[in-house]
Amino acid sequence: MAISSSFFACSLQGSMAAPKTLNCYKELLCNRSNLFFKQSGCIESMYQSHSRLLPHSVLSKWEQTDQFDRIQCHSLEVETAPSFSIGKKFQLDDVIEAQQFNRDILGAIFEVANDMEKIENNYPGSQILKGYLMATLFYEPSTRTRLSFESAMKRLGGEVLTTENAREFSSAAKGETLEDTIRTVEGYSDIIVMRHFESGAARRAAAIAGIPIINAGDGPGQHPTQALLDVYTIEREVGKLDGIKVALVGDLANGRTVRSLAYLLAKYQDVRIYFVAPDVVKMKGVEWEESSDLMEVASECDVVYQTRIQKERFGERLDLYEEARGKYIVDQAVLDVMQKHAVVMHPLPRLDEITVEVDRDPRAAYFRQAKNGLYIRMALLKLLLLGW
Repeated sequence: MAISSSFFACSLQGSMAAPKTLNCYKELLCNRSNLFFKQSGCIESMYQSHSRLLPHSVLSKWEQTDQFDRIQCHSLEVETAPSFSIGKKFQLDDVIEAQQFNRDILGAIFEVANDMEKIENNYPGSQILKGYLMATLFYEPSTRTRLSFESAMKRLGGEVLTTENAREFSSAAKGETLEDTIRTVEGYSDIIVMRHFESGAARRAAAIAGIPIINAGDGPGQHPTQALLDVYTIEREVGKLDGIKVALVGDLANGRTVRSLAYLLAKYQDVRIYFVAPDVVKMKGVEWEESSDLMEVASECDVVYQTRIQKERFGERLDLYEEARGKYIVDQAVLDVMQKHAVVMHPLPRLDEITVEVDRDPRAAYFRQAKNGLYIRMALLKLLLLGW
């Protein structure tokens, strides 16, 4: 298959915070790993029918058909403004997907993350989670996500039970179902952080668990905590979230990070997103103007969010991987056309899609981005276990 490159641009219009009644008049079609937007008016958060994924203060009316996982929102009614008072219960029971969050909750979580940074900077930290146990179930490799969650728990006084490669070194290798594993592990812990190779696995776990489940990435599905730290980083680096321009570059078909990030950016006003990807890994189901000029896009954007071409998602089609790899690289030439306030971000790990010379530039934000993951995950553990 001959490879070509694609550039897509779309405008995302957020909604005002905490409306009494919001008429959406639009559909969100989800085909597992692919996104399909049909917009008329505004983009607002959509939720699947699992009640544990809904904020407690929100009542939605929707229609769903199993064949296409179609959800049509007619209206969104908020009985009362969300309460973020100290001691109040967190609005979510689990963290499974980016669609669970609204702008108010995001802002409140970011404030807690700021507090967590102060705790982390003041050794020996906090003991607010003393006596709590977190289990990490990782069926796929991870460095930053697993270690940052474990560090977050320990810095708040909690303890960790961990399995690094549950796909090979747990009872899953003997054929145990995910549901049985969750039912067993929840008996040993107070919260479960799980990464799985199948899209939708975190939702399955949350459906049967009696303790909070945090999705640390489910195959090509979503990675909501990465999206939270990404938005938090953008706000800290750029100074705002409304009216920004963001380039999502690289593996957009398999990238759970960019999918979750796009959902969260939709909560803010006048956000413009550019999709830049080789044809074989472009965002599915989105038809927009095409271009092959990363330099032009980089010169206009506040954020260049680079991603790795994910070899592990290609199976035996390594020829397609080789065609896609190296198509778009952020190097000194890209930095030269970027604006002075703009930043380069990456969920990491990287291969050769960002050259090492970029690291020296103050606009290289990806290691600061990784550090912010600690504060966001400390905040989520605190909120899910103790509340506000």
